[in-house]
Amino acid sequence: MASLTTGSGTTADPIVETTTPRFVSELPEKPVAIIESRQGWNAQDYHQLWAYRELLYFLTWRDLKVRYKQTVIGVAWVVMQPLTMTVIFTIFLSKLARVPSDGAPYPLFVFAGMLPWLFVSSSVVSSVTSLVGNSNLITKVYFPRMLVPAAIVCGRLFDFFVSSAVFAVVMLFYRAPLTKGILILPLLIALMILLALSISLWASAVNVKYRDIAAALPVLVQLWMFTSPVVYPSSIVLSHNVAAGLRWVYSINPMVGIIDNFRAAILGSPFNWPALLSATVITIGLFIYAGYEFRRLETTFADMI
Repeated sequence: MASLTTGSGTTADPIVETTTPRFVSELPEKPVAIIESRQGWNAQDYHQLWAYRELLYFLTWRDLKVRYKQTVIGVAWVVMQPLTMTVIFTIFLSKLARVPSDGAPYPLFVFAGMLPWLFVSSSVVSSVTSLVGNSNLITKVYFPRMLVPAAIVCGRLFDFFVSSAVFAVVMLFYRAPLTKGILILPLLIALMILLALSISLWASAVNVKYRDIAAALPVLVQLWMFTSPVVYPSSIVLSHNVAAGLRWVYSINPMVGIIDNFRAAILGSPFNWPALLSATVITIGLFIYAGYEFRRLETTFADMI
């Protein structure tokens, strides 16, 4: 402690010398995690995905809360789209255009096609901007980026099950019996989840660099709907005089195998096994490619977003 003497000879208050503690954050010598691209079959770190499984749950829950926050009818919006589209297509396609439905009531026929289609299409369209929309999270915290579009797909899976419950009521109204073919439904649901996740991973990753993807994808999805047997049976395409090349392009559409066999499992119509095999092979190939491409582009997300 020191004293300060003024010019008049008086002694001023003592000056207390204090030292302010310094809080210096100690940074690790090496980075905690390094995001790097991987090559070959080991493109994904599945152990890391499993370690962050709780984050997937919280991201999914956040997506559901944000979508239904401050809505008047809440989760009822989930069933409004398939119900209204079923009514419209029944009036204009079944009653006026006389589109066949392979012997099943047309409302059941089109509703059964809407369930897998709306899940895949809404998952893809919603997840394409998921990485860009979570830029603050991606640039500040490390976690497997794949969980962001995966959470969107999981949220749409909740919508799918709610719509399926309404479809069960419609089946009771038409007194449609269940057959043993329903046992294959878990396989078909897993296949449509894998397809939605594959396209969502690829589209969300590419959209980080090329924002045109978010603008073009809704248009492409609409075109995809009319090239899939959502409101008409595949027998129309196969029975008409269609060029062999167009039939081949139609057959490699994975939604053909998923929707046709989804209807067959529920309504008891014959299964389209070749289309199911084609859809399975193509979907698995898409998933491998999308996972590889996502990991390759993941190193640039924080810089480009």
